Amino acid sequence: ELQQKVEETELLKMELQMLETERVRLSLVEEKLMDVLQLLQQLRDLNISKRALGKILLSTLESCRDPQPGKAHLFEVLDTLYHELTACELLQSQALEKAQSRQSLSNPLVISC
Repeated sequence: ELQQKVEETELLKMELQMLETERVRLSLVEEKLMDVLQLLQQLRDLNISKRALGKILLSTLESCRDPQPGKAHLFEVLDTLYHELTACELLQSQALEKAQSRQSLSNPLVISC
């Protein structure tokens, strides 16, 4: 009976460890999904065309057609989509404009009228 309790305890420990691993994996997926959604929101605010957005999505799906062994396919797709979105010219030009405006505001030689 004691041996049975020990075995049950070991099984419960393994199950708990698997649940914790799954929780961490889901947390990473959720974080990446939030990043992707924020980028999509920014692109929507910049009035990206549906055609350009469709091309980004199709490019992502094409590059993730064959899942890499040892990688969670869902996370791989989200990660690839994230990188495709960050490479979007609209977001890069917006980031450049923000950086230039911050630089001009922080330049002590600029005199405002």
